[in-house]
Formats: sequence, C-alpha cells, structure tokens
Amino acid sequence: MTVTRARLIDLSHTIRAGLVTYPGLPAPVIEPFLTRAASRSTYAPGTEFAMDTITLIGNTGTYLDSPFHRYEGGTDLAGLDLNTLVDLPAEVFHLTDASTRGIPAAAFSERASDLTGSAVLIHTGWDRHFGTPEYRVGAPFLAEEAVGFLVAAGVALVGIDSLNIDDTEGSRERPAHSGLLSAGIHIVEHLTGLGDVPASGATFSAVPPKIEGFGTFPVRAFAPARHPVE
Repeated sequence: MTVTRARLIDLSHTIRAGLVTYPGLPAPVIEPFLTRAASRSTYAPGTEFAMDTITLIGNTGTYLDSPFHRYEGGTDLAGLDLNTLVDLPAEVFHLTDASTRGIPAAAFSERASDLTGSAVLIHTGWDRHFGTPEYRVGAPFLAEEAVGFLVAAGVALVGIDSLNIDDTEGSRERPAHSGLLSAGIHIVEHLTGLGDVPASGATFSAVPPKIEGFGTFPVRAFAPARHPVE
C-alpha cells in the first residue's frame, strides 16, 4: 500500500551553542552531563548514552510568545490550548518588496474575511540576515495600526521572519506585543523559509514545551509543502 503524505517545510532556525538570536541576550550554552565514554562503566558492554544540559533564554532561535511574556496574569506556556498552535489555517503575506519598515493594515485588508482563526505569517525576507550584524538594523515590524486590524479580524497567531514584531529602533513601547498578547493572540518571531509557503491553503504549527510560569520558548515551526510525497 502506498501512503501519500505532506512534505513538511521547516520554518525554524537551528539552535546551536553560541547562537546570538537577539543582540544583548545570552547565547545558549550546551554542555555534557554524561559523556558516552563515562557512561560505559554504567551499562552493559556495547551500550552507551550521551546526556547533555542546555542553558538558554526563552528568546532563542524561532520562538513563541505567550500572553505571560507580556502580562503577569496572562496564560503561560503550560496553559496554551493546542488547538491554537497546531494545524492553523495559514495566511502568508509575501512582503519582500515593501517600501517601508512598518507593515501597515493595508497589507492585510484584501484578505480580511479569511483571517479569523488563522495564523498570519509575515514574509519580509529579513531572515536572510539572521546570525549577522545586519539582522538588528532596519528590520521590518508590524505597524501599530495593523495590530488593531489583526485583533479585530480575530486571528489566532501572528508570525514574522524578522528581528522583532515591534520596532526596536524607535520608542521603547511595544504596541504589537501589548495588543496581540492582551487579546490572547500568540506571536512567533524569527521564522525562516516563509517564501516556500503559499499565500493561502497551507496550515501552520508551532508548539513550545508545557512549562509553568514561563512565557517564551523555542518552537519547531512548520507547514506542509504544496505537493505531497509518497
């Protein structure tokens, strides 16, 4: 019997020791707790294991922000409903030729009726700079007027392939984080590979670990490709 299934597009950056995701935040440290060589004295001949520890800030690689990230009483990672994280209808906005850094509400208006319950994914192409000094300067972001538009449209999640969904070079206010997370809309930052996802018709999944009292953590974000594989 031949089983046809979707080929999945990985939309996440690889986390490695020393990776700088956001300038000023610590890079992950990966160290052995039990090496394979040391484990040989514990197990039967020919049996060995590696056990490692990782120390990282939640804002590492491609990560999801829950309401707790911004609001003390907001839902933490452990409280997130899987139905708001898995197989969401994906509406991808390919905006690599945008003339301004701030993405306005007009960028989404033509598909307003399709956005309810969807993952709105903003493809700016800025992920090409990830891991370089250029990534932090001049990055695209979601304009404040667009935040209100997406909240009113009832979206489930907003993702972007840029440094931050807010403008980090102007005011210290964070209207996108504040507006979206107060409405219970998850945020995924530092996506990559969105150019391979069609504007409509795909789904999007991004699930963090179930951690109490924690607001942000890396995810493995993905979407099915246009054509299935056998």
